[in-house]
Amino acid sequence: MRVLRSLAVLFMALAFPIAPHVVHAQEGEDASPRVSNVRVAPYIEAAQVLTAELEPGSDVLTYTQLAAGVDANIAGRYTAASGSLRYERRIGWGDAADSDTISGIARASVGLVRQGVTLEAGALAARTRVESSGFTSIGAFGGDDDATSQIYSVYAGPSVQSRSGPVELSGSYRIGYTRVDALDAVVTNPGEASVDIFDDSLTQSATVRVGAAPYTMAPVGVGVGAGWNRQDISNLDQRIDDKYVRVDVTVPVTPTLALVGGVGYEDVEVSSRDVLRDADGDPVVGNDGRFVTDESEPRRIAYDTDGLIWDVGVMWRPNRRTSLSAHVGQRYGSTTYYGTLSYQPDPETGLNITVYDNITGFGGQLTGALDLLGTDFEPFRNPISGDLGGCVVGVDGNNCTLAQLGSLRSSVFRNRGVAASFGRTRGRTSLGLGAGYDRRSFLGADDTVLEGIDGLVDETLWTAANISRQLDRSSSLYAGASASWFDSGSATFGDGFAWSASLAYNRDLWRGLTGTAAIGVDGISRDDLPDYSAASALLGLRYTFD
Repeated sequence: MRVLRSLAVLFMALAFPIAPHVVHAQEGEDASPRVSNVRVAPYIEAAQVLTAELEPGSDVLTYTQLAAGVDANIAGRYTAASGSLRYERRIGWGDAADSDTISGIARASVGLVRQGVTLEAGALAARTRVESSGFTSIGAFGGDDDATSQIYSVYAGPSVQSRSGPVELSGSYRIGYTRVDALDAVVTNPGEASVDIFDDSLTQSATVRVGAAPYTMAPVGVGVGAGWNRQDISNLDQRIDDKYVRVDVTVPVTPTLALVGGVGYEDVEVSSRDVLRDADGDPVVGNDGRFVTDESEPRRIAYDTDGLIWDVGVMWRPNRRTSLSAHVGQRYGSTTYYGTLSYQPDPETGLNITVYDNITGFGGQLTGALDLLGTDFEPFRNPISGDLGGCVVGVDGNNCTLAQLGSLRSSVFRNRGVAASFGRTRGRTSLGLGAGYDRRSFLGADDTVLEGIDGLVDETLWTAANISRQLDRSSSLYAGASASWFDSGSATFGDGFAWSASLAYNRDLWRGLTGTAAIGVDGISRDDLPDYSAASALLGLRYTFD
């Protein structure tokens, strides 16, 4: 409960400030606050839920569901934030077990001073199902609370943009913390490396760049930049230490198209300690179900590379609504590809695509996804479980943070993939779509318990969609679905497929009181294990405070 209370305070402070942010004006400037729109909607809920198992059994369970939460959006000249926080208590009838859950997502950008300094922050609390292979899925919980875990992640840091004559200075610093609460996480199979589920990590990153745009000091743009990424993972004391420095050049071709290129030096090291072993030489597992680190052992190098890095690409911005960047080069000792596409034909519609390639751990991947989340969105929640959906509805940024969780393995990995999200809010209809592919090649040091997973590759293909429609002044309809396919890269653990779909009808009854009727189905299929599927129904009431 201490963790739950701490997360609640954090979310409230981050996404739902009581007073609007005020930017101090310089001499002669209007000193009025720069917040134009604030919406905060606290609510309480009570509902009755029935869940019928379809396969492999036929159990029928009922719950009373009590919840309290708040949704908020803040939009202003210097400040933007969106968030949703919910605490839920589920009281089981008969054989159904009691449980409680906290879930939420928030993202904020707050202007601190007039000269280009902003504070960026984000937070996430979510429930997910964890398989023995490390595969995670949202929505399909199998009626087994022991198979679920709680994920918490938060990050914050300043960004700076300044100019002195033709010279531009930019920089950023981020610090993030991620934790997964999951017990009995290690699975040992004869002839196979054990799966050690991620525990927690501290992530830090910093970048700085000094440069000049084309046609300011020269016909081409020139810049010098440096960066640092450090991740400390509690499991086996794993560590990523990545430092680089580079020079980049921008060559205009047309007013909307430019060629870009860069060259530099990078030093990347991934290390860890070995597991503590008993008298028989077997790995020792702690009470939390994770490997116990042998602190007396020296650090072992799992990956070490340094040398020349380079990339070339194009930047295309035909108008204020469209931007594209695409790059190819050499990094991490092999070819790398990365880029982004942003298309917003109008203020209510947005398409965002990101292609990525980096070395990270689960915590770094999650805080990075939060950093790419837009600051103006509407969350989608499963109307029966109350859990967050895979995607939020927004036109800026990558809005599918939860859908791309992938594996919960603790090991460091090279992460390559693509994520796409589409959002549209027009009139009475809001729509959010997302899809992506994620590939992780794991890194483990020789002569350690992680040696068996070195070079192992797992892959996740995911998709999510949600839509809401205001039918008339007092009623609305919500629908959502998600699916993910997982290849563990191991013949022992096999593959998995998880899916979920739900539909809800809401009716305003009286002055903030809303009635809800919802149905949903979810399921999961795994190699060498029985398939699971269930259908659920809910009847409930929500009161929203004005």
